[in-house]
Amino acid sequence: MRTSRPDREQRFRSLYADTYPHVLRFAQRRVHPSHAEDVAADAFLVAWRRLDQAPPGAADLRAWLFGITRNCLLNTRRGLGRQDALAVRIAVVGTPAGIAASEEDATAQRLDLAAAWGRLSAREQETLALTVFDQLSSARAATVLGISAASYRLRLLRARRALRRHLDHADDALAALGLTAVENPS
Repeated sequence: MRTSRPDREQRFRSLYADTYPHVLRFAQRRVHPSHAEDVAADAFLVAWRRLDQAPPGAADLRAWLFGITRNCLLNTRRGLGRQDALAVRIAVVGTPAGIAASEEDATAQRLDLAAAWGRLSAREQETLALTVFDQLSSARAATVLGISAASYRLRLLRARRALRRHLDHADDALAALGLTAVENPS
C-alpha cells in the first residue's frame, strides 16, 4: 500500500539522514573516492523509486540499501567494461580493402582510429556504436536513446564529424613530424 506523498517524502528524508554516511562508506570501500558520492546518489535515487519495497527494520534497511548500492556499482563497472571493450574493438576493426598498402599501414590506421575514438565524448561513442557496431537503423537507435529519429541522425552526423576531425588531427601531427599517415617503406 502506498503512503501519502508527504509521509513518503518524510520517510525517505529520514532514511537518507540515517543511512547516507553508511552507504557512502560502503561505496568508498569499493570505488575511487571521487566516484563514491555519485554511486551513493544513484543508490538513493533507486531507493526513492523503490521506497515502498523497503523493509521496516533499521538493520534491514541498511542491508537493502547496500544491495542497491552494490547493484549500482556493478552497473557502473559493466558500463565501463563495455566502453573499454568497444575501444578495443575499434582498434581491431579491419581496414577496408585497398586503403592500406601494407600490414604496418593497416596497424597504424587502426591505432589512429582507436586514439581518435578515445578522444570522442561518451555520447559520440554511444551514437556511433549504435550504428556501426550494433547495426541499428536511425529509428531503432533513436528508440534506444529515447529521442526522435531526426535527433539521432543529427547526433550521428556530429559524431562522425568529430571522429573525422580527430583523425585529421592525427594526420596533421604526423605531417608536422615529416611523416604521412600511410607511408610505404619501400
